[in-house]
Amino acid sequence: MVLNRLSHIAASVLIGAALCCLAPVKAQDTPAPAPAPACSIPPLEQASIVARLPHDPLAFTQGLLWHDGALFESVGQTGRSEVRRVDPATGKISARRAIPRQQFAEGLALIGDELVQLTWTSGIAHRYAVRNLRPRGSFRYTGEGWGLTTLGDRLVRSDGSDVLTFHAPADFAETARIAVRLGDRKLIELNELEAIDGAIYANVWMQPAIVAIDPTTGCVTRRIDLSALVAEIGLTDEDSVLNGIAWDAQHRRLFVTGKYWPTLFEIALR
Repeated sequence: MVLNRLSHIAASVLIGAALCCLAPVKAQDTPAPAPAPACSIPPLEQASIVARLPHDPLAFTQGLLWHDGALFESVGQTGRSEVRRVDPATGKISARRAIPRQQFAEGLALIGDELVQLTWTSGIAHRYAVRNLRPRGSFRYTGEGWGLTTLGDRLVRSDGSDVLTFHAPADFAETARIAVRLGDRKLIELNELEAIDGAIYANVWMQPAIVAIDPTTGCVTRRIDLSALVAEIGLTDEDSVLNGIAWDAQHRRLFVTGKYWPTLFEIALR
């Protein structure tokens, strides 16, 4: 995300404890919500680096996924946003498709033979044939688009809040929402998403860690410290944050990168 979101950063702390965002007072006649299930705070896990692969240092990575031996990447910034197919071994772009210059590309997901790419504030999700990135139309949605992934037969969207929204793949209609919590506190700034073994893994904007979320309860079930990767990259640009999770389900390999990072890391969780 861009720097005008910095006012929110104090509300999501993963390495220590998450700060709480207080909900507005409800009117007297508003029914009380059902009690949320108790969430414990999982221990902070460490990741080991398996391999380092090249990554375009000019790519403002917003969405990342692995499919059929290739990486597909949504690259942001107004006037420079696009979707790409990338050779993971070399980092070379083998196909690309730009979106309208006034739009800011965000998360990316695969459903069937189609890619779906969010935009930040335009309320438009672009659709492409995964084979050749040929446009297939678009969906409309309300609210911001940050991250996107496919969980079973549903698409899951983050919008920078603590809420994950589920969408039907046929028309992007909203089907459900879930609030994400770390312990008993909201976890906001949820960003790029990836579904792995039934859980939703998420970057949290400006944090050197990723979390795994139970899609039924909204509880954070894992916290993975990637601060060593951030330190290795050593970039001083405040926008160059950890962002991008890709899962190779066939070979059970996990990849992560960041905005403007020159490296794509394959990592193993201990």
